Amino acid sequence: MRDPGLPSLDQLRVFIAVIDHGGFAHAARALHRTQSVISYTIANLEEQLNIALLDRSKRKPTLTDAGRALLADARTVASNVAAMRARAKALGQGLEAEVCLVVDVMFPGCVLVQVLEAFQREFPTVALRLHMEALGAAVQMVQDNRCQLGISGMPMTVPDVIERHIVGHVEMVPVCAPKHPLAKIEGVVPTSELREHLQLVVTDRSNLTQGQDFGVISRRDWRLGDVSAKHALLRGGLGWGNMPMAMVAQDLKAGWLVRLQLQDSGQLLYPLYALHRADEQLGPAASWLRERFIGLDLSLPHEPY
Repeated sequence: MRDPGLPSLDQLRVFIAVIDHGGFAHAARALHRTQSVISYTIANLEEQLNIALLDRSKRKPTLTDAGRALLADARTVASNVAAMRARAKALGQGLEAEVCLVVDVMFPGCVLVQVLEAFQREFPTVALRLHMEALGAAVQMVQDNRCQLGISGMPMTVPDVIERHIVGHVEMVPVCAPKHPLAKIEGVVPTSELREHLQLVVTDRSNLTQGQDFGVISRRDWRLGDVSAKHALLRGGLGWGNMPMAMVAQDLKAGWLVRLQLQDSGQLLYPLYALHRADEQLGPAASWLRERFIGLDLSLPHEPY
């Protein structure tokens, strides 16, 4: 038995059309060809593959077992070629092949999902590389040209090469587990008491804020490179710390965490900015993404993630 030949893309498209449109005549009308051309193309495809794809013994051609198996392959090939053509067209028009985005770990995850869902709909051919970083690390990645766009709190002096636009503010709340000693204190928790208990702090993986502390009160602290790890340790009762309200809202509602009332009871807001290098022009997809972030209203309530 000879090996199967190499079918053409047109043959595969005709094969798919016959199945999708319910027969040779309907496929012919959909493809603006004669029925004899459709029949001839399918016959040639079967000859190429050395296998029967359609059972013609009935009034309406139906798939054979082999045809059913190979139809999925035909759809995959046709879909991949269509995607390749769409990407080639987009690249020819100046659209980026890929956008690299770095986002501050304090950014509400539910809002990030909404933004990236819209991005995927708007730019289906553009690949996305997403990094989650804390403090100066997001700035560092944009400064070093590792990412075109960043969303960062930037609690530091910003390099001149970085252009920034305000996105909004995230509400931060001091929390601990119900079993933690601080949770037993009624009313305002004195700062002197906070200093005696372990504080969990998200650390910076860049050198931009080396030697600087932000919001550290306690004499003892643990530095964590991941906000999810901090969240888990807080719920486990290992310490206290500030967390984005969006991340702990469900915990507070369920009683897994409690909110501490501090002496400075004013609302603690963490600013967020969109960053990019001023000497580098953003492509269409990255520009769209930046404007989407800038247009957000983070003061609106969001579902916790």
